[in-house]
Amino acid sequence: MIATVTSADPAGLAAFDDIIDVRSPAEFAEDHIPGAISMPVLDNDERALVGTIYVQDSRFRARRIGAALVARNIARHLEEGLKDRPGSWATLVYCWRGGQRSNAMATVLEQVGWRVSLLAGGYKTYRRRVTAALYDARPDLRVILLDGYTGVAKTDILGRLAGLGVQTIDLEGLARHRGSLFGGLGGDGQPHQKLFESRLMAALDGLDRTRPVVLEAESSKVGDINLPPVLWRAMLAAPRVILTAPRPDRARYLLEAYGEITRDRDSLAGLIARLPPHHGRERIALWRSQALEGRHADLAEGLMEFHYDPAYVRSSRGHDHATLAEVSLPDLSPDSRQTAAGTIARLLEDHP
Repeated sequence: MIATVTSADPAGLAAFDDIIDVRSPAEFAEDHIPGAISMPVLDNDERALVGTIYVQDSRFRARRIGAALVARNIARHLEEGLKDRPGSWATLVYCWRGGQRSNAMATVLEQVGWRVSLLAGGYKTYRRRVTAALYDARPDLRVILLDGYTGVAKTDILGRLAGLGVQTIDLEGLARHRGSLFGGLGGDGQPHQKLFESRLMAALDGLDRTRPVVLEAESSKVGDINLPPVLWRAMLAAPRVILTAPRPDRARYLLEAYGEITRDRDSLAGLIARLPPHHGRERIALWRSQALEGRHADLAEGLMEFHYDPAYVRSSRGHDHATLAEVSLPDLSPDSRQTAAGTIARLLEDHP
């Protein structure tokens, strides 16, 4: 008999060997339960075809054609992705709202002899949990923000803090963006807003809420991703550890951190052309020529002095954030970054 699960909480999901998402690849790419395996019973084109026939032609014909496609796809999953699953395998199956697609897959898997459960309400049940936690709940996170001028190695130090056992969340890593005009990470672009929220929810689920969690100080948007209200409110109220380092060292570190961007001179010059017009035509023209000529050290210094640092000062005005500590790095060598991380970790041990 196929069991039904009514909650998508982490403890319940952890009881299964696998979670199978039978929605189309496009639906899965937009968002899915963290850790779920994509085994669509209809691919993108097949789903569109069946939907069109259902609306424009005949519901009966759509069901017949859809059933044939679903049967073939389930057979392929049995012969390929599921061929090595043991008899004791336990799985949770879901689709958009717990309808025909997940029932079809679950029925076949149950007949094979596996222990199969269905998520009642499908993906929508899971999504309601995420929305409630990130949009509707009261903030209960003990957030500490790492703050400081651009190029002070906040992301690197955040990673070093994690290595020292401090709870951290890398928002820029989850959003696939460094939070500035030059900040795209990799070539795949940013995730969908919902997928970012799922990744964030998974990170939050792994936290000990009695201990602080360290995040980088961000604006309310990281690239095109909006930080959900519950997290943003917690960040607005959070005390800060402010990192400082000499501007020349920050400029050199910026070149190191953005190395993949500086290798593409034309793209870099194109990004510079999108900077705010208040910099003036002459300065933007100078920066573009520096980018095209490979004079990246001069470019980094100029961007620090006239773009990044003034922007940081403007964003800090009018905010009455408590400062937990100021950690000054004499330079941004690996040893200095590790020392700073150790200082912050010890500070958090004493933070009530």
